[in-house]
Amino acid sequence: MAVTQPAPTAATTAHEGILRRQALRESAARTYARSLPIVPVRARGLTIEGADGRRYLDCLSGAGTLALGHNHPVVLEAVRKVLDSGAPLHVLDLATPVKDAFTTELFATLPPALAADARIQFCGPAGTDAVEAALKLVRTATGRTGMLAFTGAYHGMTAGALDVSGGATDTRVTRLPFPSDYRCPFGVGGDRGAELAARWTESLLDDPKSGTPSPAGMILEPVQGEGGVVPAPDAWLRRMRTLTEARSIPLIADEVQTGVGRTGAFWAVGHSGVVPDVMVMSKAIGGSLPLAVVVYRSALDAWPPGAHAGTFRGNQLAMAAGAATLAFVRENRLAERASALGARMLARLQGLAASHPCVGDARGRGLMIGVELVDPDTPSAGSSAPAPAPGLAAAVRDACLRRGLIVELGGRQSAVVRLLPPLTLTDEQAEAVLDRFADALAAAERAVGDPPARAAGAATPRAR
Repeated sequence: MAVTQPAPTAATTAHEGILRRQALRESAARTYARSLPIVPVRARGLTIEGADGRRYLDCLSGAGTLALGHNHPVVLEAVRKVLDSGAPLHVLDLATPVKDAFTTELFATLPPALAADARIQFCGPAGTDAVEAALKLVRTATGRTGMLAFTGAYHGMTAGALDVSGGATDTRVTRLPFPSDYRCPFGVGGDRGAELAARWTESLLDDPKSGTPSPAGMILEPVQGEGGVVPAPDAWLRRMRTLTEARSIPLIADEVQTGVGRTGAFWAVGHSGVVPDVMVMSKAIGGSLPLAVVVYRSALDAWPPGAHAGTFRGNQLAMAAGAATLAFVRENRLAERASALGARMLARLQGLAASHPCVGDARGRGLMIGVELVDPDTPSAGSSAPAPAPGLAAAVRDACLRRGLIVELGGRQSAVVRLLPPLTLTDEQAEAVLDRFADALAAAERAVGDPPARAAGAATPRAR
């Protein structure tokens, strides 16, 4: 549906000036600012208001950081309480009541088998530093250096995190196939594709001539986010746990984006019942403020003092906001809410395929949803699915923004439109999001050329 926006005003001129100065002053590495040319000045829940007076429904949520949306009252109250108390805001890694409360609440949400015997490492405030800490931890504990990681992975932007991500070029990492129904690396998908991926991994680990010595650990995302919203099949994830446990290989679950109810379970490993040796957490655990931790089995706690440190690992405001967020999600059963609402949203998005052949697949878990756009007339090399359509995906993102909806792209070719709304999303808001997306999709199709009608009887995408 089209959204009426206010006429240009002095505020619009100020907005344009801010964007112009940003382009002149900030580095070429800026990302979201290029595709989302807005200047947020106020925000509450799902809604952002720009400096030009326009309002947007935010389905990016700080790349999944804002579990409760913008400026949730329980987060603001927690921050105000610390500020008004006179407590120190910077304490390195010293113990404080705020940290103790956060750790207690976090441990209450963990898989019980891990929480009963866990240690926590507070890292620098970004998720990528927690990944670095996890890699260093398992290398120290095992005395080995190599790592197992997966195609399509994304674990951060620092050197070690990039090594285990899908775009790495020069690494000490062995890359393994990640199962996918829509773009299966073996061309079969489903349970059979996941079984073949598991067999490949098992063969590589047990073959003395595979060229892969016993690794220090395996790192994976229970749902690949930047990789295109690809959920790991539960049976496959359990198989990875069995394989690693039998060979004394620590299993690291990267829950930076999937955690705190996002996928319909408090932690995404909960869907499969897998208990990893190490969990990497950031984003939503800070309640919108910077915070990152690694939680791991005590047997791995082999590093000496100072082996992984950081000046800002004691962010008191983030710990207070994070504890409030964790408690609110747990007490209000927002993971269950995300599961039910996400399933309804996914079903409607899948229904778009009947009239929009460019919708190749709609998939996800909970409120972590992706819609892969394709060129239905162009085959994809090495896949039975049509070729990705990154140009169309970018056009859809831009059309969404014009209609007051913020989304972003992911996937190997940036052809997956991603929806990461807050867990506090209401039914009415969900309908508004879907209405605007559907309208933007139709407008983008018209702009790039109407695709041919879908052949009768063609299958629609499956949820996983």
